[in-house]
Amino acid sequence: MALTLVAAACGSDDGDDTEADGDEPAATTEAAAPVTEVELVQAEGDLLDAIIDRGELKCGVSGSAVAFSETQPDGSQTGFDADYCRAVAAAIFGDADAVEFVPLTAAERFTAVQTGAVDVLMRNTTWTQGRDTEVGMDFGPTTYYDGQQLMARASDGFSGSSQVADIAGAVVCTNAGTTTEQNIADAAAAAGIEMRLDTFEDFDIVTTNFIQGACDVITTDGSALVGRKANQQPDGEEWVIFPPTPISKEPLGPTYGQNQSRFADVVNWTVYATIIADEKGIDSGNIDARLGDGSLDAEAVRLLGGEGELQTAMGLSANAFYNVIAQVGNYDEIYSRHLNPVGLSREGSANAGWLDGGLIYAPPAR
Repeated sequence: MALTLVAAACGSDDGDDTEADGDEPAATTEAAAPVTEVELVQAEGDLLDAIIDRGELKCGVSGSAVAFSETQPDGSQTGFDADYCRAVAAAIFGDADAVEFVPLTAAERFTAVQTGAVDVLMRNTTWTQGRDTEVGMDFGPTTYYDGQQLMARASDGFSGSSQVADIAGAVVCTNAGTTTEQNIADAAAAAGIEMRLDTFEDFDIVTTNFIQGACDVITTDGSALVGRKANQQPDGEEWVIFPPTPISKEPLGPTYGQNQSRFADVVNWTVYATIIADEKGIDSGNIDARLGDGSLDAEAVRLLGGEGELQTAMGLSANAFYNVIAQVGNYDEIYSRHLNPVGLSREGSANAGWLDGGLIYAPPAR
């Protein structure tokens, strides 16, 4: 069955498929979001079965998102999102390395899902109404709660307490065809200011222009700005991120095509398994000891393949989520491994567990 969808470049490196509107726009853009009609051929069979038959998960990533997915000189991928690709592979195949990473730009990512070039996106993609409907995506659990912020130089008079109104007259740079374009245009209009908005296909180009002085301010998800500051701030400069309260909500997580509920269940419960294991203090270092010492409650026993397990009913092995935790880790391990080193702490943030006042939460495994 073939369907024609309109695919727009969307992303925050991510963002959605809307363009800045209004009779008196608050900004001008250098590049409009490309819109392409895509012939989507829906597989006649079940996607999970097709992946199992193939023997490998095809996972779309950024490849240039600091701490989330970064392509290394040897071609390997590291980062928070990359490890969630590995987690899904571990659940399906019992092998976290049974994954083909496919680096994608913001403009390419949804078309890659729609055409079957990838099975799932783990690519700092924001869940929005438009993407959930007309773009033809489905979304898994939020793995990282983010929000759009701005970054500028302290030497230009900006500080961590600066507000959108303070960028009046500035040259602001971001990715083309993303939610960040719409969000900053809306925020500037609400603040009653004018600015110049220049957009580029890749955030590496955005950051390079900022370093070279062609941009006064850059804007994207706060997590991405923290990573860029940690890795690319020149000696002798101080980059500041503001405003303290983000100008948008950016829930990031797995994204996949519509109407493949068995595969969706596997992706979703892989994420939930890492969260439940974190809640129960089960990690890659102690999982075998915990299985042997009788300290696990009934939910953990089920989740790790013991009495009452539900994984076989999902088309997986009983120990699918044991493999996820043993080979990749629980949510906190994955987070701490990649995001703590660039200064993104869970403590006091929306990404803390629900028992610690955050939003990271999983349904019961029963």
